[in-house]
Amino acid sequence: MTVQETLVASTPMSAGFFEEAFWPAEPRNIEETGLSESTIESLVCQVLMVSGTVAGRRIAERTGLPFAVIDQMLGVLRTRQIVVHARPAAFNDYYYSLTENGRTRAQMLQKSFIYTGPAPVPLAEYLISVEAQGKNFAPIRKRHLIEALSNITYEESWLDFIGPAINSGRGIFLYGSPGNGKTTLAKCLTAAMGQSVWIPQAIIDDGMIIKLFDHSVHQKLSDQDSSTLADIANYDRRWIRIKRPTVVVGGELTMENLELRHDPRSNTCEAPLQMKSNCGCLLIDDFGRQRIAPAELLNRWIIPLENRIDYLTLPTGKKISIPFEQTILFSTNLQPESLVDEAFMRRVPFKIEIGDPSESEFRKLFRRACEELHYQWRPRAFDHLVEKHYRSKGRPFRRCHARDLMHQVKSFCLYSGSPQELREEYLDLACRNYFGSSTTSTTVTGTSAAPSPTVILSPATSDSSPN
Repeated sequence: MTVQETLVASTPMSAGFFEEAFWPAEPRNIEETGLSESTIESLVCQVLMVSGTVAGRRIAERTGLPFAVIDQMLGVLRTRQIVVHARPAAFNDYYYSLTENGRTRAQMLQKSFIYTGPAPVPLAEYLISVEAQGKNFAPIRKRHLIEALSNITYEESWLDFIGPAINSGRGIFLYGSPGNGKTTLAKCLTAAMGQSVWIPQAIIDDGMIIKLFDHSVHQKLSDQDSSTLADIANYDRRWIRIKRPTVVVGGELTMENLELRHDPRSNTCEAPLQMKSNCGCLLIDDFGRQRIAPAELLNRWIIPLENRIDYLTLPTGKKISIPFEQTILFSTNLQPESLVDEAFMRRVPFKIEIGDPSESEFRKLFRRACEELHYQWRPRAFDHLVEKHYRSKGRPFRRCHARDLMHQVKSFCLYSGSPQELREEYLDLACRNYFGSSTTSTTVTGTSAAPSPTVILSPATSDSSPN
């Protein structure tokens, strides 16, 4: 066995999850890697083909396999006259290079796949990891959710919608006006599940390599962020520890993103979005505005939402079953009933309306935005903003407005060299730029709202902030 499940008797995470529910043990020999000798041979030969002369320990680093395993394989390849010692290396090692027969062998192996990344793990081991990390949790209680939402504002009643939705593991519809923090909410829900998970960098099944780790989606944890158990253990370097993923996809979503994407040149595959978001959250933002019809997307996920299993087809024609273990959120500013039929509504049982903030909450949000940018809070300027640009125009508050308008003010002050203060005339200029309305005769060009890393949610209503 190369994968061990370890249930730690220590205190679970505040959100009810065991942080050390799973860890991958380091394989001690070729058999324990779960890979065939031909697969490891192909990886070693392709590394040497690309890099030329390489030390054995460097090959081990490139493949993520222990030096003992690589040294064993290099001994076999040297006996077969595929590699030779180029010169001695430190720590009882050698530099290796391909022979003429070795280069011929490497070119032949590249007909199966072209890949020089970390060695893959068998699909069965990935399934074990998702089972352990996606389901091994105690029910989330109110105190857990309060802790996960500690950086945002909310009303007490709001918790009673979100808590049961997380515990159910079922789909959630977030609907309401845009700009109220749905993306931030999804990240908070991910945090409520625990801090980190292990994922393999690549998976292999039926001779096909599926690349799972994605820098644009997954955030690798540093050694300082990793907990003690994982650091003490000699873990399998083919695995990587990441923050629980929050995958956000909007109007660019197509059906291709939900299937294995095959690269015919390298004969490898890229994992679909729902596979990359396992053990985390998948947010379908602006649902209903994708380039594919809502019915087509929902039909694709009818079975996974019901059975928590998705079926993918490898280029070889083999069908594989993959866990569908994430909190999936559909975010839309349309009524769910106008997008989906009753059969799908039954499979997404939680519908949470994310409304606009009240004036008192908007004041709190605006004051927080001022504090973050080190602007002195001036209630009089805020009252001017509300009266002139909201109340008199019938314009609704949005949670993103406080952050965005304050960045407009800061941009103008930096451009003009004006004192960095919260003034009525600065807010007038910011509103003209932001809302596109002629609220003042003063002309300002070139200011734009820069996104802030922190968005503040609130009451039982909070929608996705435009990130």
